Amino acid sequence: MTAPDTLLIALLFLGLLACCGLCLYRITHGPTAADRAVAIAIIGTVVVGFVAILTAVTGEAYLLDVALVWALVSWVGTLALAKYLLGRKLND
Repeated sequence: MTAPDTLLIALLFLGLLACCGLCLYRITHGPTAADRAVAIAIIGTVVVGFVAILTAVTGEAYLLDVALVWALVSWVGTLALAKYLLGRKLND
């Protein structure tokens, strides 16, 4: 791997870490539950990005399976949270 590739990977990791930090802020200080739910969904997507970059760096193909499973679990979790929040709004 050359120096520009290493720099690019480091910048990608820093960008994803910044996204994680902003999402964690929104989860803790979000004015509504919907804001918190969206931030949780974004963190799931960012984790998939981390795994994808790690796959490109290491060349380990099984990490793509991990990213795919993480994306599916994150999606199902987001749907469950949205259904819970919708039911909570209807019952109030």
